Amino acid sequence: MKRHTAKRVLAGVLGGVLLGTSVPLTSATAADAETGAVIYSSDFEDTGESLPFTGRGGVESISITSSQAHGGSSSMMVSDRAKGWHGPQLLLDDICQPNKEYTVSAFAKTEWYTSVKLSLEYTDTAGERHYSNLADVTSNGDWTEFSNVKFSFTSEVSKVYVYFECNDASTLYIDDFTLAEAPIIPIEEDIASLKDVYSGYFKVGTAIMASNLSSPSFMDLVQKHFSDSITFGNELKPDYVLDQAASQAKGDNTNPQVNFSQADALLKYCAENKIPVRGHTLVWHSQTPDWFFKENFSDDGDWVDKDTMITRMENYIKNVMEGLATQYPDVEFYAWDVVNEAWQDNGTPRAAGSSKSGDSNSSAWTRIFGDNSFIEYAFQFARKYAPAGCKLYYNDFNEYMPQKTTAIYDMAMELKEKGLIDGIGMQSHLDVGFPNASTYEKALSKFASTGLDVQITELDITTNDTSEAGLEKQAQMYSDIFDLYVKYKDSISAVVIWGVTDDQSWRATRVPLLFDENFKAKPAFYAIVDDVEPLAPITTTVTTTTSGETTTTTTMEPDGDFIPGDVNFDKVVNGFDLSAMRQEWVGEAQYAPYLDMNQDGSFNAADVVALAKFLLGE
Repeated sequence: MKRHTAKRVLAGVLGGVLLGTSVPLTSATAADAETGAVIYSSDFEDTGESLPFTGRGGVESISITSSQAHGGSSSMMVSDRAKGWHGPQLLLDDICQPNKEYTVSAFAKTEWYTSVKLSLEYTDTAGERHYSNLADVTSNGDWTEFSNVKFSFTSEVSKVYVYFECNDASTLYIDDFTLAEAPIIPIEEDIASLKDVYSGYFKVGTAIMASNLSSPSFMDLVQKHFSDSITFGNELKPDYVLDQAASQAKGDNTNPQVNFSQADALLKYCAENKIPVRGHTLVWHSQTPDWFFKENFSDDGDWVDKDTMITRMENYIKNVMEGLATQYPDVEFYAWDVVNEAWQDNGTPRAAGSSKSGDSNSSAWTRIFGDNSFIEYAFQFARKYAPAGCKLYYNDFNEYMPQKTTAIYDMAMELKEKGLIDGIGMQSHLDVGFPNASTYEKALSKFASTGLDVQITELDITTNDTSEAGLEKQAQMYSDIFDLYVKYKDSISAVVIWGVTDDQSWRATRVPLLFDENFKAKPAFYAIVDDVEPLAPITTTVTTTTSGETTTTTTMEPDGDFIPGDVNFDKVVNGFDLSAMRQEWVGEAQYAPYLDMNQDGSFNAADVVALAKFLLGE
């Protein structure tokens, strides 16, 4: 795609309209936001106030000290920290509401160079505790800031805490803490819809978590740009679905029980909005608890044998598929990642290990099976129990590394021959520095050559340079990658962006997504919506013969979804159509039905004026 910045696009639209009319395209900014109400704040001045913070882990003493301060003369100090996760925590159950978005702002300081994290803990309905890092900053002995860090929680959880931790046992200071309701920032409605731009090429979707449902602006972006496909970021992974207490209570050593309470809100959202879901993921070495592989589903039990694990796997997959079908019959699961990340970058299986080993290259699956033979069993059971029409995928990251590419290809061809696999998921976690588009294309081309479907399942592109030039470089990378998707459109059925706004990304510090924390489109967004060739409208060719002379006329007619003014066929009428209309003015109007904005049977200056007025809200 030809690169345009947003400024160039708007300049072309606004600066050269036929009649010299200026058409302002308004957009939301942070300045338009409502101010969020403050729920609790403290500057930790020594006023005798009773702090609502309590100690976490082995912390027994939380005090106010005058030895350090960001503002005023004192701060909150936690000095008896034996481990990194020990620190101050604030219970939110009685001061915050579920299904509502909040922000935390604070300043933090340590004694020496280390990372400080703001995190969230909650307990699910099965009694399992969950933890997630909201943001992290680095203190080199100076004060560092957490600014308007967003979070929310659902009504299905309890014992919700925000807390501070750091990588070591350094004394930790916190000052100028504020908990507030998140402001409401309207999204940009006057830009193209990403899913509509690529309508007819492939689905465009994203990944969200239950906590995102609490942000109206976030979900407005999902609806506008990504409602072709939703992947749940965590809520259908094994450690969120498997229910240890229920499995033990069942009394059957081979029948693990599942619980969808963590996914409930997302499942209901997708059902109500008729959004297809990519199931993610069934069999994975990570985020699968060790007890799943042990006798009596006990944390300290012995590891089970291969035959027991095969039966457990089948029952687990059966319970997931049948449970979802029974409890959420209106949710369309059009795809499932059956096995995730089973190959190392060098093309070998992961080492035998444990989820608690801390070694990301180890797997309890290979510990039990001795190799990657569990993959075929997983696809057999998924094929047996998946809903009709649901396609089954193998999914992996660093899929462009040559040895891993080959391993995935060989595995996929074997599974294809047995009728067990439908497609390959390319996660596509990329960076502006590596891989380049050429390297990435080699993997894409090889996977396409299998004849299987290809889905881009977790796309994001990081950059450490957030300057204007850095974001333009990121935009160019996005453009190059999407050019490949268009090139291989006959092999690709879906492109899923792994997140919506930078601040909510798992790679937030390197701003990898298409929208910033204020829900505004970045240069990368415009890079992949500019100059996308629309699918050709219906063509009609008429040949007539008059006085021995033959004349052939080809016209382009609107299809069943004809929208007057939709000159570029992206299913939305906006400033880009005005630009396209201006370009058509200088030549023969082959797209007359679409150019005829006022529907008077011809394309003329009145249509330009009519479209301009429409964009002005008149």
